[in-house]
Amino acid sequence: MLSEFEAFNYVIKPVVSFYTLFLGALIIYKVIRRKQARKKVTKAGWLGFLGGFLDSIGGGGWGPVVSSTLIARGKHPRMIVGSVNLAEFFVSLASSFTFFTLIGTTDVWQPILGLILGGVCAAPIAAYLASKLNIKAMMLFVGIVVVIVSLRNFLTVLF
Repeated sequence: MLSEFEAFNYVIKPVVSFYTLFLGALIIYKVIRRKQARKKVTKAGWLGFLGGFLDSIGGGGWGPVVSSTLIARGKHPRMIVGSVNLAEFFVSLASSFTFFTLIGTTDVWQPILGLILGGVCAAPIAAYLASKLNIKAMMLFVGIVVVIVSLRNFLTVLF
């Protein structure tokens, strides 16, 4: 059923891109302002549902939507990156299992092997960098990357 939503990508992609663009700007704003108030995360179930839904219909959405939203709410970036990536493993596993069970597989081992090898190589580097970077620098970098990717996605839909 979720694969049928791909036909509405022309509507969903700009909305998600605009949302993540707003979140990226909010993250940059929070880095620039002096005092940051940390808030308790509420409605995490709805955020998880939205992130999982977008991830399953378009192949992406969990990381950008969930991470950016939680960081913009003032949560610690190191905690968010680690916990969101851990949860993303289970979201991807469930989505992949369902996809392969219902649709079937043909010659999918090469991309899967490539994704596994890429993740194994990138994970230690990312963990090392996350432990060494200054929190404000990391938040600024995340905000800039989110804004750039959101603008790129938004512009590719328009043109």
